[in-house]
Amino acid sequence: MPLSDADLVAAARRGRDAAFGQLAVRHSPALRSFLRGVCRDHALADDMAQETLIKAWRNLASLENPDVFRSWLFGIGWRLVSQHRRAAGRRLQREQDWSDVQGQQRSEGISQQESLALEAAMHALTPDQRACISLCLAGGWSHGEAAEVLDMPVGTIKSHIKRGRAKLLAALGGEA
Repeated sequence: MPLSDADLVAAARRGRDAAFGQLAVRHSPALRSFLRGVCRDHALADDMAQETLIKAWRNLASLENPDVFRSWLFGIGWRLVSQHRRAAGRRLQREQDWSDVQGQQRSEGISQQESLALEAAMHALTPDQRACISLCLAGGWSHGEAAEVLDMPVGTIKSHIKRGRAKLLAALGGEA
C-alpha cells in the first residue's frame, strides 16, 4: 500500500530524500499540467514546476499540515508563476508559445478548428480566470481547494469560474 503524502512528508523531514522524490513523482504531472494551463508556455511551466519542487523541498519544514501537501505545493507553483508574470512582462510571447504546444497535443475527438477556437477563447480570459477554470473545470478541484492554492476567497474563485465559463461559451458559440 502506498504511503500517504503526510507519511512521505514526515520521512522527508527526517532526511529521507527518496521520500520527497516519491512526493515529486506523485504530484509532478498534475502540477505541470496546472502550470501549463496557467502560464500558457510549455517550457516556462516545466521550469516553474521544477522551481516549485525545489522551493517546496527547501521549505518543507514550514508546512504546518502535511495532509495538505498537494494544495501547498500547487500554491507555491501559483505564486511563482504570478511573480514571474508580473516581473517578466512577456505575457503575449508565453501565450503564443503555449498555443503552439497545445496545437500539437490536441485531444482525440476534438477537431483542429475546435481546438483552435478553444485556445483562442482561453487566451481571452484573464490569468486568474484561466487558473480557476484550469483547476476547477478542467482539473476537477473543489472551489475550496482552488481558493487555497490560488490564495483567493472562495467567492472570488466562483466569480472567476462563472465569468470565465460565460466568456468561453460565448466565444465557442454555446449558451451561458
